[in-house]
Amino acid sequence: MKLFLLVIGLLFGASQSKVVMQGFWWDFWNDNYPNAWADYLAELSPRLAEMGIDSVWVPPTIKNPGYWVGYAPFDHYDLGDKYQKGFTGTRIGTKDELLRMVAVMHANGIDVIQDGVLNHVTGAGAADGSGGSDPAGWNDKYTNFRYVSFGTPATTDTSSDYLSRAGRFPKNWQNFHNNPGHDCRDGDICAGYWGPDVCYYPGAYGQSSNAAYNPPQSSDYMRNEMRRWLIWYKKQMGIDGWRFDAVKHFLPSAMEDFLYNLQFSAGWASGGDEMFAVGEYVGGGAELDNWCNSVQNRAGTFDFGLRGSIYGMVTGNGFFDMGSIPGSQQGNRLRTVPFVNNHDTFRPKLTAEGNYNGWDSSQELAAHIDPYDGRLSAAYAIAFAVDGTPTVFIEDLFDLGQLGNRFTHDPKSAAQLPVRSDIANIIWCHQHLRFKEGAYKVPYSSGDLLVIERSAKAIIGITDSWTVWQTATVTTDFPAGTVLKDHSGATVETATVGGDRRVTIKVPPCNGEALGGRRCYAIWGPLTPPGYTPEQRETTQEWEMADDLGDSHPLSLQQGGKLPANSIETRTVGRIFVAASSPVTFYLFLSDSLNPVTVELYNENALVHSESPSTQGSYTPNFTGWLTVKVRNSEATSPGQVVWVVMTYKPPAQVTTDLFDAKLNATGDWDLYHRMVNRPRSKL
Repeated sequence: MKLFLLVIGLLFGASQSKVVMQGFWWDFWNDNYPNAWADYLAELSPRLAEMGIDSVWVPPTIKNPGYWVGYAPFDHYDLGDKYQKGFTGTRIGTKDELLRMVAVMHANGIDVIQDGVLNHVTGAGAADGSGGSDPAGWNDKYTNFRYVSFGTPATTDTSSDYLSRAGRFPKNWQNFHNNPGHDCRDGDICAGYWGPDVCYYPGAYGQSSNAAYNPPQSSDYMRNEMRRWLIWYKKQMGIDGWRFDAVKHFLPSAMEDFLYNLQFSAGWASGGDEMFAVGEYVGGGAELDNWCNSVQNRAGTFDFGLRGSIYGMVTGNGFFDMGSIPGSQQGNRLRTVPFVNNHDTFRPKLTAEGNYNGWDSSQELAAHIDPYDGRLSAAYAIAFAVDGTPTVFIEDLFDLGQLGNRFTHDPKSAAQLPVRSDIANIIWCHQHLRFKEGAYKVPYSSGDLLVIERSAKAIIGITDSWTVWQTATVTTDFPAGTVLKDHSGATVETATVGGDRRVTIKVPPCNGEALGGRRCYAIWGPLTPPGYTPEQRETTQEWEMADDLGDSHPLSLQQGGKLPANSIETRTVGRIFVAASSPVTFYLFLSDSLNPVTVELYNENALVHSESPSTQGSYTPNFTGWLTVKVRNSEATSPGQVVWVVMTYKPPAQVTTDLFDAKLNATGDWDLYHRMVNRPRSKL
């Protein structure tokens, strides 16, 4: 059967044509990077850039009640710099390491897609829960959320100490379902599936009945404060795009509000119309389309309908109707995200070495696709050929399931962390042939063969047949006389477009008999592809120096705090990772512009640069490594003030983190307190 169908035209912006890799599995861990996944991803980045990955989806990076995987948020303003719950860092690492990861990815031309959890929080109370309970709460009593800060570090873990902590964004029982402003406990919006369920209704505000630090709240408290935090978060990290968790479980109007403000109200960090954003909404095509429409198409969704067809094809033993696949995509594809696997659909049981040993299917949102299945290549060829921003799962791109080194491999080593050749080739073709610059057409389909053309860019043939080569003659948008080759390498033959604009292509079976072991797909394009060059760039990050942020505890990173009155005592802004001969620029916003400040820059040993008074400046280091940024009042008679410090810099694209980071030792240095090597891997 032949089908001529224009599915959608050139509606995709730059962010919607990129390739996103999910940079973690559910219980991510590597013994060489204990509680420092940011370092793992930083060191992996050059390999990803070389393959054509231009966006990496990273796990939630804010403090959880333990060294957990990120989906149990506790303190939104703790990025691994505050000492609370008995530790400082997170599963990702310290704040310094996190910001370095972002900068190293940018230096490799990779965008950072941050996972955000806006539906719930958890872990109220000190390390043992002291102070977390409010006896006045209607439902979950553990809804007193108080946080350490530079002005109120933890002194003990008693209830009284906890309830006096004055860190930004405290939360009370009225901020969660159910409450007097929205007395609801059931259904998608109100049920507390994973912890106290955030309520974004205007009337969800009030005060604690027993907290010492108990500032008044007003209408729309949670929406206003979550918006404020997201803008802070984007500026602090230099985030490029977003994946939002469980968007079915909070108001779409709140999501649209947050997205709009991240696009247009984040100052220099505003993402604009092109900002990548996707919501995790598990549902049918109509539900996905409705959600996209309700957020004004500021975000897309993972296309679960298409994924269902892909799963059916993989498990269909060659009897799936390939021609049915295009019709399974969601209707609203302006920002759609095709996928094969992710951490929620992929829950293997693991041996001690990290090899697959069965599947924990009860924990999967949808059934997994085994990356060792011979039709995995067909699955990814579909996901990359259709409209949308394709995602590739780390366990599909890399072979992690049978080599016995999941927890011990060096991510820089292709031998220790090998790539699946077919998936890497599909990524290469998508980027170098520039699939998404061509309109999406389906010139041919049958039960065993689907042919998709990205208009005059590539012709992608996909089959689920295990043993039979497929051949099809299709009408194409390539000009007559164009010589095409199969960039998959499955065959060395070429094909020439005839005067009638028709061309015959071949597609290999899934049994691996084709050249290079290619399975299930062929990608025909011009002999000389247009090419792909990642945009290596600088990073800009902003620190807000206020007493309700950061932490002054000796076991914290001791960063943050407003400038003290009548003093020239320095405050540590943070650390950035710089490259020799690569300029660093900075500018400051002052809450009191009449009182000058001094900026001081330090290497690991000494002051290397000072500018006073200054609201902007630059410095070119002669070394590669950590640069500590400090700020102080220039005059001892100045009042205290809040300062915002904006740094722009470019680290080396390749970094071996252990060469620069403090080693775990017993000397009491900061590193000892965030790398808790002996803590078990969390299953939460």
